[in-house]
Amino acid sequence: WPWVLLAALVSSIMVGLRVDFSMLLEPLGFVKVLEWILAIFAFATCGGFQGETTLLVSCKGVVNKTITAAFAYPFRLNTVVFSAPDPKGCGGTWTDAYLMGNFSSSAQFFVTLAALVFLYCLTALVVYIGYNHVYQQNNKFPLTDLVISVLTAFLWLVSTFVWAKALADIKVSTGASIILGIESCKAPGTTCHFLSVTSMGILNVSVVFGLLNMILWAGNVWLVYKDTNLHSQWNRISESP
Repeated sequence: WPWVLLAALVSSIMVGLRVDFSMLLEPLGFVKVLEWILAIFAFATCGGFQGETTLLVSCKGVVNKTITAAFAYPFRLNTVVFSAPDPKGCGGTWTDAYLMGNFSSSAQFFVTLAALVFLYCLTALVVYIGYNHVYQQNNKFPLTDLVISVLTAFLWLVSTFVWAKALADIKVSTGASIILGIESCKAPGTTCHFLSVTSMGILNVSVVFGLLNMILWAGNVWLVYKDTNLHSQWNRISESP
């Protein structure tokens, strides 16, 4: 039975199919391809990040020992710990030191939006290429596309600025200032020096892709609006005496 239902579903979808790749050369189709590509880059540059911050520690029985704390998407830094410089924990003076902050909500909001936009663009391209005649004949499709475009442009605006703020905080939470919050570094005879942190240039790029997505979707609103009856009605009103 499942195979019969699947075959019936596929056949019903194929009935009205009229493949026309020329739509990709039209502004509406071309912009959708760009949105699809930029969504991939926004997803990859943020969701694929891995880094670490490194300290140089000297304490009882340990001289210039390098310790690291590895962090990655979704940036729950409060679960990331610096391991003890040695098995004896600096003579018992070293306790687990965690990074500060949980930025997972901002990062996941940005990445989830990119994933959903990717799927929507893929679906829209299938409609544009295979069912453009249905899209043009039924005004409900352009109107739905218009509403989704407006909402998506707004969500890109919000998610990008929220993620940019979180990124700024992540840089602080993994930078040189972390030493001030590590109690073990304040123990007598213990010194800690900040050594390095992984470059976050790729995360800066993710913010740029977020802004580009926002601009592109804002422009897409006008392109979709021209395909709705709202535009034609406004033209008739403006041309009437």
